Amino acid sequence: MNELPHDFPYRSRLLSSLSALILMWDSPALQGEILAKSGETLDQPAHQALRHLLAWGPTRPSGLTQVLGCGASNVSKIIGRLDHDGFVVRTIDEDDGRATVIRLTRIGEEAARGVYALGDRMIAEVLEGWSLGDVQRYTALTERFVTDAITSTAKMRDRGLRP
Repeated sequence: MNELPHDFPYRSRLLSSLSALILMWDSPALQGEILAKSGETLDQPAHQALRHLLAWGPTRPSGLTQVLGCGASNVSKIIGRLDHDGFVVRTIDEDDGRATVIRLTRIGEEAARGVYALGDRMIAEVLEGWSLGDVQRYTALTERFVTDAITSTAKMRDRGLRP
């Protein structure tokens, strides 16, 4: 992937910058390329599934379908590979005995924590030229932004955008 997003006609420079970052870091091709060159043996969809399962806990396959943004048959293959490798188990949903829930095993939890460790390495590389004070300020502002974005998003879901 040689071309990275750069031209977003928003009036907000912040939104343009966030859009470029999200599109770049959310790219399965870019993530797969970085993982392969880092010697990682799990593919990018498996990483996404493990990250989600560690952060959100046991999930139905339909929930993974929504999060991963792919079809049910593709999620079934991802779960199958993770199950075969001992990272997840399929259990009966306690709320609905007809449904299946995907849970991390102990090995799966370790692998998921390894995925997060790769993210830590990635952000450390990005910030390696930053002062500690700059990192702390940026982190505090980002945490505030995320909190406000979550609060605002809940309101927007209820009423839509303001005119």
